[in-house]
Amino acid sequence: MHTMWKGSISFGLVNIPIKLHTATEDKDIKLRTLHNKCHAPIKYEKICTACEQEVKPEDIVKAYEYTKGKFVVLDHEDLEKLRKENEEKAVEIIDFVKIEEIDPIYFDRSYYMSPNEGGGKAYSLLRKALQESQKVGIAKIIIRSKEQMAVIRVYENTLVMETIHFPDEVRRAGDVPNVPADDKVTEKELSTAIMLIDQLTSEFEPEKYTDEYRTALLELIESKRQGQETVTPIARETPSNVTDLMAALQASIDRTKPSMETTVKKGTALRKEPALKTTTAKKPSAPRKKAAPRVKKEA
Repeated sequence: MHTMWKGSISFGLVNIPIKLHTATEDKDIKLRTLHNKCHAPIKYEKICTACEQEVKPEDIVKAYEYTKGKFVVLDHEDLEKLRKENEEKAVEIIDFVKIEEIDPIYFDRSYYMSPNEGGGKAYSLLRKALQESQKVGIAKIIIRSKEQMAVIRVYENTLVMETIHFPDEVRRAGDVPNVPADDKVTEKELSTAIMLIDQLTSEFEPEKYTDEYRTALLELIESKRQGQETVTPIARETPSNVTDLMAALQASIDRTKPSMETTVKKGTALRKEPALKTTTAKKPSAPRKKAAPRVKKEA
């Protein structure tokens, strides 16, 4: 059984190191909320009312709203220090009373108490003393950063700690509306009601009481499961790395297309046609004059 608190409890000079274990469990059937369109679970996000942005856990602080729209911020370090200072104290039994004097409206949650190392004998002593005196102990304890009153009693040879509400946490019964002040019933009606109560009176056997709604709901769920009346969320499309790469490449190409086309056009406009070579006609050269024949002189 999971240990949810460690400490010690004392009465007089007797100190008992103990562990607390949750004695009850919530068996409510947890139903998820799905999107009717695709049957995927709905995610609840923490959104800032001013920024309208999702807030990460590390950006959240606790505060007390002392008037509308005005807060006192409480640092995590301050709260943690305060919690440790109180949790490290031993739980002391303040009074012993008869359990009949405590109205059930005060009871909150139940925790089993087991002795920690070296606390077996003192644990047995307190258990035996409570059984013999037919009393319960009233104590204070801090659980989950909240100081609570508690009743320590014996249940099936085990010490149990029942957290109870402080008096100011119980609302006044006199504030309940439309409660008739006077009894307007006849003697015959009263005697008939008492007779009915007598007929239905028995010893309390908790095993015979069951959560019929939870049983019926489980049967309905199972029948739908057996009849294949089930749904599966539509798979979220997760592109592969190859697809991502191709998409990125294509996007890059599309983004650069205009500039490439512009560059091509500009290049075309600036390119000049090669100049045609013009051949200059050579002037015909003047005919070479024939040399005059040489005449030999006679001697």
